[in-house]
Amino acid sequence: MFIVFVFGGLACAYAASERLVLTGSSTVAPLVGEIARRFETMNPAVRIDVQTGGTSRGINDTRNGTADIGMVSRALKPDETDLHAFTIALDGISIILHANNRVTTLNKQQIVDIYTGKITNWKSVDGADARITVVNKAEGRSTLELFLHYLVLKNSQIKPHAIIGDNPQGIKTVAGNPNAIGYVSIGAAEYEAERGVPIKLLPLDGVDAAIANVRNGTFPLSRPLNLITSCEPQGLARRFIEFARSLQTHDLVEALYFVPVEVN
Repeated sequence: MFIVFVFGGLACAYAASERLVLTGSSTVAPLVGEIARRFETMNPAVRIDVQTGGTSRGINDTRNGTADIGMVSRALKPDETDLHAFTIALDGISIILHANNRVTTLNKQQIVDIYTGKITNWKSVDGADARITVVNKAEGRSTLELFLHYLVLKNSQIKPHAIIGDNPQGIKTVAGNPNAIGYVSIGAAEYEAERGVPIKLLPLDGVDAAIANVRNGTFPLSRPLNLITSCEPQGLARRFIEFARSLQTHDLVEALYFVPVEVN
């Protein structure tokens, strides 16, 4: 059985059941997974399936009805006005190096030159005499889009040695290679670094890559973490989104090193 709601001429069908499917951003998914577990505990009849695959998947699945809710780790674009976005937290994107790399800062031009293959050895930026391993994100990841926008580059200009998907894969790659450079969610990186994973976060534009600076608005590469729907959410989808944006989940947001948002 389906219940159909009509908004602005668009018919939106929601299954009359206690199950939700969410797909999309690997940055948002761990947080949503924790929120979903708490929501299920409070609502024993509900089942919430959280799947990753990147922001592009979240948008596509939401549009074609494969997912009830998409997970998107950026603001919606002008050509995505058919979708509704609900911010559940704020995050940033940080350059990460292995903890043993003696480089402590890179300016924007040095990052550009490393990622475009003009700088290939760490000694060129006051590091060891070692070849740089460039780690890039896969197509369809919003982290890639935002990183390229910050550097004013096209993906075709990047000269990667490794291409990774989600944040855990990127962190694992850099932690396992003393000469690697990558970029991931600040929240994910701070979370793992606090637990002893051998990575470090580099400042951008002279601002430390820290959730505190995302919170105060000074970090230059910040983003909203959004849940999206194809129409105004109703029923279980609405209840879950409202819960995800409520004070009842702020401890989960902070535990994963993101910034809670105040919802009026």
